[in-house]
Amino acid sequence: MLQKKSKPGKRISEIHVGEKLHLTETIEDKDLLLYLGLTNDSNPLYIQHDYASSTPFKAPIVPTIMLNGIITSAISKYMPGPGSHIREQMITFLNPVYHYETIDFTLQVDHIDYDRHLVDVSIRAFNEKKAPIIEGVVKVNPPY
Repeated sequence: MLQKKSKPGKRISEIHVGEKLHLTETIEDKDLLLYLGLTNDSNPLYIQHDYASSTPFKAPIVPTIMLNGIITSAISKYMPGPGSHIREQMITFLNPVYHYETIDFTLQVDHIDYDRHLVDVSIRAFNEKKAPIIEGVVKVNPPY
């Protein structure tokens, strides 16, 4: 997994406004259990069907930090890629995500600030029913 000589992602001069990345992720039990185990997060809203059914959500939901992790991973792996560093996030979670849902993410370069070495990447995500899940902007330092 860790490589000594991994190739850096796109440098700021290689990035263009309007560039897009589309990802589709399905939230599986293994992902939820790994997150909950690593963080020791025992929020009943995430794992207890009896508790969650008594809430307005009606079923267990996915922790928003897991969705944030998908975004962070996409930045680190693909856009701009290895060597990137997230400086700021402004993300709104519009609707809950339920276990086993498939989410479509779109990341798009909206602005490049060469002087500050920052790229604004907008984030949009929708569930299978096309309901909006996430919208926001992540400010990223591309690799140097």
